[in-house]
Amino acid sequence: MEGILQFSGPQPLAADQRVQVQRRFYAIVEYFEGLDDPSRREFNRPLLLHYTYDYSRSQLSKDTFLRSFFHFMDLDIADEEELNFDDGDLVQRLDTNLTSFADFLFDHFFMLLKAAGNQTRQPTPAHLSIIQSVQGQTHEFSPTPDRLSVLRGACLIRDHHRCVISRKFNLDEAVRRYKEDANNAQDDEGNPLQGQETAKLEVAHILPHSLTQARADSNLDDSQKAALAILNMFDCDVAHLIDGVNIDRPYNAMSLTHDLHSLFGRFDVYFEAIPGREHTYQIDTFLPPFLLNLPVNRTLYLMHDRSIDPPSPRLLALHCAITHILHLSGAGEYTDKILGDMEEIGVLEDGSSELGRMVQLRLSGWLGGSVDTPA
Repeated sequence: MEGILQFSGPQPLAADQRVQVQRRFYAIVEYFEGLDDPSRREFNRPLLLHYTYDYSRSQLSKDTFLRSFFHFMDLDIADEEELNFDDGDLVQRLDTNLTSFADFLFDHFFMLLKAAGNQTRQPTPAHLSIIQSVQGQTHEFSPTPDRLSVLRGACLIRDHHRCVISRKFNLDEAVRRYKEDANNAQDDEGNPLQGQETAKLEVAHILPHSLTQARADSNLDDSQKAALAILNMFDCDVAHLIDGVNIDRPYNAMSLTHDLHSLFGRFDVYFEAIPGREHTYQIDTFLPPFLLNLPVNRTLYLMHDRSIDPPSPRLLALHCAITHILHLSGAGEYTDKILGDMEEIGVLEDGSSELGRMVQLRLSGWLGGSVDTPA
């Protein structure tokens, strides 16, 4: 992308300009939503952009997204002239640029997170600079050391040795307590363990550990930097919460059973805050409800002295927003198809539209890099 404007930092749009820019944005994406042909589209690109804007986490984030969008579209954000969708050349140019922006967000953010931190194509410096220039930064996100054993213990203590969704008690801890106290073994509330459901628990990251996990050279690669830059666009300045060692802080993790960890990590289960009730969520899914006995309301356990942070409401809200975008645009289903094809048939040179993404996932350093941490 040539001729990218440079900004001193994330800048809010003036109120009157915001109304105009937002109107033009919706005009573009809604025009192409009407043209989108599901039979030839892997996922609905206009809807991906539409919902990424709608679910951006603050007004500043929405303004930052609009600035990036108009850069990719090669349109002057200050132009108030109505777009002429009867102009075939203009429509073709807009379609090409819209596809480029949607694919960039999908390849370097949404598919990456859906695949539990697996890399797709390496972003070009020009693509990355669009996101970073709007944010006015070229921050080098620092890698994370191995802090998982500390995180595991902290989350188990905070979560009362229970899965925060199913409330099943940690099997290993139950066995240890039975060996010590036999039939007098109790849970963290002092209730008898006998008769309670147990399961092996794992520590699940809200945003994936591999997002800031250092590569062999102890540095983050360009795909990680791009994902973090997009994350910062989607929720301005959120990346510092998971930068370096922060990715393994208790506020970015919780105790889950293996199955729920897998579904939560794939953005098939989400936590939606219940207004007016601190750290209380409706936990739900877009899968058939009977599969998981969802939705269910849960109030998270808290340390009385707050010595261990609770799961971050901000990060859970971000996870929830990403889940909705993946579902509503079809990007989640498309990613599942790619990953399923890779597991079942590998990468076949069949000319399929997802071949490039399959090859990149297979050759990248991300696949197999996800972290399952038994509790």
